[in-house]
Amino acid sequence: MTAIYIVGVGMTPFGRHLDKSLKQLCASAVNEALVDANITRESIEEIHFGNCIQGYMEGQHMIRGHSIFLEQGFGGVPIFNLESGCASGSMAFNQALRGLLSGQTQVAMAVGAEKMVDTDKQKMFEAFNSAWDISRTEWQLGVIASMWEGFEAPAGSTSEKPYSAFMDVYKGEFFNHLRHFDITQEQVAAICAKNHQHSVHNPKAQFQVSYTQEEVLKAPPITFPLTLPMCAPISDGAAAVIVCTEEALDKYKIDKSRAITILGSVVGAGVERAPDDFDRHIVTRISNSLYEKAGVGPSDVDLVELHDATAVGELLETEALGLCAPGEGGAFAEKGETSLGGKVPINTSGGLESRGHPIAATGIAQLHDLTQQLRHEAGPRQVENAHIALQCNVGGFWGVEEASAHVALLAK
Repeated sequence: MTAIYIVGVGMTPFGRHLDKSLKQLCASAVNEALVDANITRESIEEIHFGNCIQGYMEGQHMIRGHSIFLEQGFGGVPIFNLESGCASGSMAFNQALRGLLSGQTQVAMAVGAEKMVDTDKQKMFEAFNSAWDISRTEWQLGVIASMWEGFEAPAGSTSEKPYSAFMDVYKGEFFNHLRHFDITQEQVAAICAKNHQHSVHNPKAQFQVSYTQEEVLKAPPITFPLTLPMCAPISDGAAAVIVCTEEALDKYKIDKSRAITILGSVVGAGVERAPDDFDRHIVTRISNSLYEKAGVGPSDVDLVELHDATAVGELLETEALGLCAPGEGGAFAEKGETSLGGKVPINTSGGLESRGHPIAATGIAQLHDLTQQLRHEAGPRQVENAHIALQCNVGGFWGVEEASAHVALLAK
């Protein structure tokens, strides 16, 4: 890639923000990113805004980003509204990079934000039901159910309370993996416990409480193999990232010692494939492309932020990213290889399970956390000698895999 840099990041704490509007959350993240980059809002030449829920929750369609940023001092600046499920923030980031690479702009900002928490829990969960093709809902649910066909979940392992239908996606993916590999619920619990232990040191995480593997297994069930701590919560929050060209570093006298180099950013969509055709998994396909373009392999990666909407998701993506061999994602985590101090620490932020998951903000929050790590500004969760970082963010579902995905490599 042509030299492009992350020069500013900002995010709100993730969690329940019933007392704050989406505009207020965005303003907080954007202001923090501007201060971090030490530039003014007049320097921003494009804004790319990721958001999924506000149309459903508040009725704000069509000009979601414009309704936020035009009154916040960004009048006249091109604003692009993006929606791609849980990968929306990363897609905004990728589109911002495209603006820089095309020569349209020298400084761009990507923002992801959601207000998802509501007193009506059923409404919150139903917001996810359009993250697959609603004209083929019956077909999609049938495909998901077929992934656990032949397996019987233990008695009492499904919640009697409402939960997102997406948790059944991860149930299906777990059992589909179990057909071919020796994975266990205990390994999934080890991944979850690791993430919650990491989040204790993240002041912006929604949950900052440590769990043991045993406590995770004994927690209230959602749908087997998932218990409550294994699943990302409903969250509010916003995150922002400012990117620029080499020329802009000099033009705005940006501190080059804190600029993070973007080695590559690759997006992709799902394909029709057999459930056991793991080589064509969306994350495998686009990460292989990323490694080739960046000239960096998985063995070069020092740390990772990936999309653990559930701990099962982390297990699968660890393998799909080539960080360990197929079928070894659970054992890899159980041995401590993905913990702080391990071979390749994953989700030192606490991940979606602990940091929280305001869906369109998640991808940019991952970039925020990796930027902190590469600057060696992560405090007690700092990865020693962090030089190359990998991000993976996925969204929606189509067939047997995610509908969209983004991967990126960053370097100090």
